[in-house]
Amino acid sequence: MKIVVLDGRPLAADREAWAGLDKLGELEFYLFSSPEEVAIRAQGAGVLVTNKAPIPAALIDKLPELRFITMMATGFDCVDVAAARRRGIPVSNVPVYGTNSVAQFVFALVLELCHHVAKHAEAVRGGEWTAQPDFSLRKTPLIELAGKTMGIVGLGRIGRRVGELARAFGMSVLAYDLVSQVLPAEEPVFWCALDDLFARADVISLHCPLTDQTAGLVNRARLRLVKPRAIIINTARGALIVEADLAEALNAGRLAAAAIDVISREPIRPDNPLLNARNCLITPHIAWATDEARARLMETVVANVAAFCAGQPINVVN
Repeated sequence: MKIVVLDGRPLAADREAWAGLDKLGELEFYLFSSPEEVAIRAQGAGVLVTNKAPIPAALIDKLPELRFITMMATGFDCVDVAAARRRGIPVSNVPVYGTNSVAQFVFALVLELCHHVAKHAEAVRGGEWTAQPDFSLRKTPLIELAGKTMGIVGLGRIGRRVGELARAFGMSVLAYDLVSQVLPAEEPVFWCALDDLFARADVISLHCPLTDQTAGLVNRARLRLVKPRAIIINTARGALIVEADLAEALNAGRLAAAAIDVISREPIRPDNPLLNARNCLITPHIAWATDEARARLMETVVANVAAFCAGQPINVVN
């Protein structure tokens, strides 16, 4: 069986790292594939392995030998799962590899916005502390999280972990989720409507999948509800935010700051309005990418393919 890895570079650029799949079939490995290259390279494949390389319905219909698709990620919006289902092709994802890493990164972003550690460290190296008489040099306002409210949009595994960390910092937690409204009784999380969450939260963290219902949920109308000292964090999907609207709100001072790890078109384009937005911290889609999370991700990708080969696919999303 032919197994094609379409865009393996973000997970592991070294071909030897994919040895687990060599044992399961005839492996073709590509660092990156454009949509045009995907259409060519997918021909004859029984298994496709993708992270962001698109697998639309029109392509699925032209791949008679295709039997299985596995993501190298939790999100699966680059695959037309409905078209795969019509063909009887299971699509699997990797649901739990990055929970702790992403939640940890959320607070790396939050704490940077609260304390501006890099700015203060640069000031010390630049001689500013030496040049003034006081024992303490404060370049920006510094913010304490205790007593603040964290608003979580999407209370899946990552959202719940973020809630746990927020409570450890002394924050109260509001949550909104399109799918689930069930919580264990011991979790002190309070459900509220989405607009209410945006109006009440001091920190808003996005953790929902990208769907027709969630695309553009952070928009001009919703940004008019937020507190002027609120912070928005996005480590989920870039298209959850209307980026021009967020840039406008930041530049107008209608919210304090944003920290964005994902962009609607990646890599980021030089004309993206967030690049010139006031108080906008942008990182290059790395919340998922700790060494530990990447090792778990590779293990699960191999396990997904092995389970399919054994006739018992796991982590199926369709």
